[in-house]
Amino acid sequence: MAPTESPRRTSLLRQLMGWLLLPLALLAALDLWITYRDARQTATLVQQRMLLGAARMIGQQIEIQDGQPNVVLPPAALELFASPYADRVYYRVTQANGELLLGYPELPPPPQPPAPDEAVYFDTWQNQQAVQAVAFSQPVLSAPAQTTLLIEVAQTLVGRDALAGEIWRSALWRELGLLTGVALLLGLGLRRGLRPVTRLRDQVLARQPGTLEPLPSRHLPTELAPLADAMTDYAARLDHHMSAHSRFIADAAHQLRTPLTVLNTQLVFALRQSDEPARQEALRAAQTTLQHGTRLVQQLLSFSAAEANRSRPDTLSPLDLGQTAREVLERLALLAAQREIDLGFEAEGQDGHEGPDGRQAERFEVTGSAHLLHELCANLIDNALRYTPPGGAVTLRLRRPPGQVLLEVEDNGPGIPPALRERVFERFFRLDNQQSDGCGLGLAIVREIAQAHRASVQLGDGPQGRGLRVTVAFAASATAAAGTPA
Repeated sequence: MAPTESPRRTSLLRQLMGWLLLPLALLAALDLWITYRDARQTATLVQQRMLLGAARMIGQQIEIQDGQPNVVLPPAALELFASPYADRVYYRVTQANGELLLGYPELPPPPQPPAPDEAVYFDTWQNQQAVQAVAFSQPVLSAPAQTTLLIEVAQTLVGRDALAGEIWRSALWRELGLLTGVALLLGLGLRRGLRPVTRLRDQVLARQPGTLEPLPSRHLPTELAPLADAMTDYAARLDHHMSAHSRFIADAAHQLRTPLTVLNTQLVFALRQSDEPARQEALRAAQTTLQHGTRLVQQLLSFSAAEANRSRPDTLSPLDLGQTAREVLERLALLAAQREIDLGFEAEGQDGHEGPDGRQAERFEVTGSAHLLHELCANLIDNALRYTPPGGAVTLRLRRPPGQVLLEVEDNGPGIPPALRERVFERFFRLDNQQSDGCGLGLAIVREIAQAHRASVQLGDGPQGRGLRVTVAFAASATAAAGTPA
């Protein structure tokens, strides 16, 4: 058999760090993207200002000689672009008719001519290199006839991209440093904040086995106090559960010890008898004691099964309670006849189906366990038969009010005083004024099975105010409640 792998544990500190740092990292990434976009805009704006400045310097040096404009390139116009990057600068000055006065003739014109004394920025290509260009319209007022010159200045993008990269890298290192500092501070803060959890763990681990005293929650943070209270509540419920089991085991041992001791005494007595009739009588008495012990063991097993089934509601399925009740009555009919008790069955309902004998057989459909409901009916009938004197009557009745299925077992025996009707559900509790071979588990098993089926049990007076009526109220199954045939 291959060894099972233990489940991988996750660190609460890591989870908190992740949930805190991940949004910060996403925000930092968004901020870096915005910073990069702004850096490119800033670098582009700087380059455009330099291009326009150079174009204006060239325009200021325009002179009119012999009625024609004369353009001289001032050195300061090119010194504006001085940088450690190998950028190329291109320029061109043309008249309104397109005549070249100065510069590179292959420099492309702007997509649209600018208005007088206005500038147009555009991206283009020069010698297979991307460039940023400006086209400035320079009016020449000293000319005999008013004219306008078009001054173009372009520069490659190496310096612009380098400036944008420097601005972005500066922001990147700043963001990384900020995230690192935040991570360190978060780690220290979370470790300090999780110390109460560690102390609570140490308090739980330091307890001695079996100690179920409440955990102190006064000095715990607000978020941990409910956890400590829940652990205290669970410890109290566990203590109650374990105490109940301990009492059950002790009571069961006590109840079993008595019939076993009596059985041993009866067998020893039978072995010592030489008179055959006396030996037979002792053996019959031993057989009765053995039957009583066997029934006690069966009821103990039934009670344990009902307790286990309370935590497993997934094992329940739709079934016909009427069929289960009929099977129990058939099995206990001989016992009722031996005790000279009239055992009857009544069923009340509206819709049903044809039974095997051709008569209308009602369906009382509930959601439950067939075995446990069989035990519930058997304990109710058996309990009534044991406490009803000869000549009495025991009736099992099924009714179906809206949304419910009621199982009633009534007898005309001595009944149970109202003051003791809650105590009879306790394990091994027996009334002092009733003589029977029961062991005090019948009604305890009934309530346990009813609770496993989310049903209620009520005790009332029998017919004409005599005897006992036990009513178990079940919720009708979904198909029965909807009126759908099973």
